[in-house]
Amino acid sequence: MDTAIRLDDDSALVLLDQAVAENKLSASARQNIRNWMTRPHYSAYHDQILQHVQDGMWKSLDDAFWTVIPFGTGGRRGRMYPIGSNAINDRTIGESAAGLAMYLLEKKPDGQGLSCAVAYDTRHNSRHFAELCARIMATAGFQVLFLDDYRSTPELSFLVRSRNCSCGIMVTASHNPPSDNAVKVYWSTGGQILPPHDKEIIARVMNVEAIEEGPAFEQHVQEGAIEICTADTDRQFLHAVLSQSFPGPRDLKIIYSPLHGVGASAICPVLKAAGFHDVEVFADHATPCGDFPNVPGHVSNPENTAVFESIIERAKQVGADLVLASDPDCDRVGCAAPKELNPAASWETLNGNQIGTLLADFVLEQRKASLTADHYLVKTLVTTEMIRRIGDSYGVQTVGNLLVGFKWIGGAIDEMGPDNFVFAAEESHGYLAGTHVRDKDAAISAMLLAELTANVKANGQSLHEKLDDLYWQHGYHCSRLMTVQMEGSEGMVRMEELMVALREKCPQHIAGLEVARLRDYLSGQCLLADGSTETLVGPQANMVIIDLQQEGNYVAIRPSGTEPKVKMYIFTYVAPELLADLESAREEMSRRLDQLQTALHSIAQVQ
Repeated sequence: MDTAIRLDDDSALVLLDQAVAENKLSASARQNIRNWMTRPHYSAYHDQILQHVQDGMWKSLDDAFWTVIPFGTGGRRGRMYPIGSNAINDRTIGESAAGLAMYLLEKKPDGQGLSCAVAYDTRHNSRHFAELCARIMATAGFQVLFLDDYRSTPELSFLVRSRNCSCGIMVTASHNPPSDNAVKVYWSTGGQILPPHDKEIIARVMNVEAIEEGPAFEQHVQEGAIEICTADTDRQFLHAVLSQSFPGPRDLKIIYSPLHGVGASAICPVLKAAGFHDVEVFADHATPCGDFPNVPGHVSNPENTAVFESIIERAKQVGADLVLASDPDCDRVGCAAPKELNPAASWETLNGNQIGTLLADFVLEQRKASLTADHYLVKTLVTTEMIRRIGDSYGVQTVGNLLVGFKWIGGAIDEMGPDNFVFAAEESHGYLAGTHVRDKDAAISAMLLAELTANVKANGQSLHEKLDDLYWQHGYHCSRLMTVQMEGSEGMVRMEELMVALREKCPQHIAGLEVARLRDYLSGQCLLADGSTETLVGPQANMVIIDLQQEGNYVAIRPSGTEPKVKMYIFTYVAPELLADLESAREEMSRRLDQLQTALHSIAQVQ
């Protein structure tokens, strides 16, 4: 079939207007398409856009152009598509690098000493996008330090810090589906960009016109503008992670899955160097591949318990003690373990809050002889308060009034001072000990989980039994994350309507439980049950937390910053003095979570 372009620009613009009139295309998409059709710096995409218009691909055009892809909690992330302001492609990736370069050159006009670290994961086009970013930064006058193979996000953060780089770029979409990719932008601290730099960089990105890519990647390397530094960085990163290791038992058999990502480059060397020699890489997930072919749903997310099912079967076959799995860019880790120490025991995964709780207690226990009241833990607002209660028991502070995203944790470490930092956690399976990076690190988390598991095994316990001990001491904490998908421009409208409705008319009861107050982090106000308000001390974001009358029972609701969904975090709690029977509390709180989830789902659908 002949698909040659037969439209001229004027005819295409008429068709765009007609599509809007017929509700096939949003008005915002029409405007962005007009920009890409008529402005010279988008000329490389002109013919592809005309072809889409000629073929009546209105859904594809609307998805790709209805907005300008934003910077969220993890950078600029989205679905790959060759054209579009709301897609990941050469243009939007190039804009991100060029805008970053523009901002830094404004701060240091002579360009002397400016440098940028670049790394990438196993996703489709990651290497291509990494080379593109490296070329743009080198052409702008930056010395580029390039990790020339699949490497972890925390190693990129480490490279920024160890070589005193001005910035860093990591090409990864973390745990998103295979269709997606992204850039995560890092500041000189090794943490993701924070205010005021984030808004300033975004402003430059939005105003990028011409993108100067310069010569081929190989020529930049030959001329010295791009330095390949993979081997040296690997060695130094390994040494930095090992500096956080604790002595103790090492009798442990581990099955580890990189979930088709980069993790084998970081976790395997770390575990071996830390003394764990009985480690098997799960064969079905070992091959680096952006399709994530052997993972359920092709989504390599350690939050999803389904990814562990086949790994656990292998662990049972070989008598393993621990299963570990990292996400594609190896900054997050999940685990599973037998409930008891006997060959017939059933296995269960641990969620992000449970892992964070166990690791916080383990690190504090190992360091308790040197802890002071100035030492501190860090967590986000949607991470379990059990970590705070554990910190209190060791006499350390907890910094917990932080938004979702590990960049805020990294910023808190820099603000508080790294010398007294002990451990950080976020509920989405991100953890950090040490000051070698300013991002979550699956390598150090895997090492600490292995050391903890070997310790409790030597004491005749499983990880689950150790967690039960902590429940008896600090109260039973149970949590659940539920998500409501809201795709495309219509989904964005639904998300906003939901958040507005919750603020304007907060429910008085949820699942039969009385609401005590609503914390609105956008307005900085608390709405109390009697209708009065009070000032809310905390960060500003599009998030609400609904506190129920029973202590420790609450729900946090926010639109995701990286995916088209609303996230709802549900927390329940039974104080230790009320904990007569752990199994009864477990069953009761599980029922409560079910009821709250059902009620919240209804609330989300009604709005």
